[in-house]
Amino acid sequence: MLTNNNRIAHRKKITVVTLLFALVLVGLFGRLVYLMVWRADYYAGKAVELHERERSIKAARGRILDRNGVVIADNRTVCTVSVIHNQIEDPETVVQVLCRELGLSKEFVTARVEKYSSIERIKSNVDKETGDRIREYDLAGVKVDEDYKRYYPFGELASKVLGFTGADNQGIIGLEVIYEEYLKGKAGNILTVTDAKGIEVEEAGERRQEPVKGKDLVLSLDMNIQSYATQLAVQAMKTKEADGVSILAMNPQTGEMLAMVNVPEFDLNDPYTLPEGTAYQTQEEYQNLLNAMWRNGCINDTYEPGSTFKIITAAAGLEAGVVTPQSTFSCPGYIVVDDRRIHCSKRTGHGAQDFIHGTMNSCNPVFITVGLRLGVDQYYEYFEKFGLKKKTGIDLPGEAGTIMHKKENMGNVELATVSFGQSFQITPIQLLTTAASIVNGGRRVTPHFGVEVLDSDGDAAQVLSYPMEEGIVSEETSETLRGILEMVVSDGTGKNGKVEGFRIGGKTATSQTLPRGSGRYIASFIGFAPADDPQVIALAIINNPKGVYYGGQVAAPIVRQLYENILPYLGIAKENAEETDADTP
Repeated sequence: MLTNNNRIAHRKKITVVTLLFALVLVGLFGRLVYLMVWRADYYAGKAVELHERERSIKAARGRILDRNGVVIADNRTVCTVSVIHNQIEDPETVVQVLCRELGLSKEFVTARVEKYSSIERIKSNVDKETGDRIREYDLAGVKVDEDYKRYYPFGELASKVLGFTGADNQGIIGLEVIYEEYLKGKAGNILTVTDAKGIEVEEAGERRQEPVKGKDLVLSLDMNIQSYATQLAVQAMKTKEADGVSILAMNPQTGEMLAMVNVPEFDLNDPYTLPEGTAYQTQEEYQNLLNAMWRNGCINDTYEPGSTFKIITAAAGLEAGVVTPQSTFSCPGYIVVDDRRIHCSKRTGHGAQDFIHGTMNSCNPVFITVGLRLGVDQYYEYFEKFGLKKKTGIDLPGEAGTIMHKKENMGNVELATVSFGQSFQITPIQLLTTAASIVNGGRRVTPHFGVEVLDSDGDAAQVLSYPMEEGIVSEETSETLRGILEMVVSDGTGKNGKVEGFRIGGKTATSQTLPRGSGRYIASFIGFAPADDPQVIALAIINNPKGVYYGGQVAAPIVRQLYENILPYLGIAKENAEETDADTP
């Protein structure tokens, strides 16, 4: 028998349990109301996501245009063919059609058709005609989505500058990778609703998020100049049986690159095919050969510049006041530095000469003397002041730095050899940029290709700018050196670079590749025009020419031919052109 107190306690427990239960019910009801009312949209969206299948749509990559608006990198419409296992009704037919139309093996296609996944890609970059044919079969579970593939209308032209994209349309080398941020665009997608089995609900249709096209990039590159420079390089490579030829052309006032040629080049539309006859055994060897084929020697490789570097030694000597145009020297055919006898290119010597004629003759003892007068500390100071210890900052990937003696390791012999362009290495773009900065009045320019980025309406969305450093040399030194280098071309070692009717300044070089005595040489010539107000500067380099290998005989004629064609094209008038026109009846 329960006592009265026990009954009261029992009732209290029941009451507490009832209240707790009621509170739980109220809480659950409140939570249900919250989820059904306040969070309804959120969970409805989650439910849709659970039953939606997404297919990506590539964005059209921004085009690349040259300075004249010529399209040099464009897009072609291609297709991506995919399958969805749960939606396939006739697997055998699907396999047969895809094998026949795409040229794929039955094993390959069958494995993907039978794979349980949300979507399985069969092949991308399928030409549009083939994609349209597959679409016409109307096969359940087969999806044909249009996207884009990069296309280069000029094939090999400027291949090592432009670079190319991969299967995902992303830049791999060259300008394509440097300006990826502007060119890539934003991918879109296609969303379709499926049931629990993964079958599309036709009544639900599909939702599309349209891709956003990438921005166009305008370059300083001139494809007319690039094309002609390439023709000259190919011709020189064949006639001289050279390992390779490089030609660079730049506006020395702005740093805008007009051309950059590296032959042999490669087909941008087929960048993974090696030259015919190239042998390899392993995948690693194949990749190494590809990397070598894609390599841009103008910026990725260094070399001993030889006598073209005498421009830098001359500028430092004139700027420091250790030499004047009238300074006199004597060349017996060699000069002794410490315990080392260093020969001049003319073993019999040039005899007595002033600095102007020493430069015209490209006399090694003259420039060694100038270097020794400067001394290691001062020479190193100008080496750094001219920007030779840092990279140029060109808008291409993989620029190599200068390989130079450490200051503390430089003695008189090292200083002597550096003074005439040996025992250290720089890139061709570094030599061109430094020479341009000396002859343009003393402004260190940044070489570049990118000029502006265009929006979808073709208007300038961003004008690209680059650093410029003032006061590399004085205007007086620059003017003096321009005059001396003009005489090098008019009456000195660079006379094969003369162009009728134009004032050309320049410097030749013939350097021996390492190891010494290998019989391998690099012939080069750097020239600028007009000599009194440079608007274009060009550098031609021939690697290991057979037969005659002197820069004045091999490289200077290349720049001459280039200038004969491009100077009138650039609107640079001949000297006394107005008087000639006035006398014409």
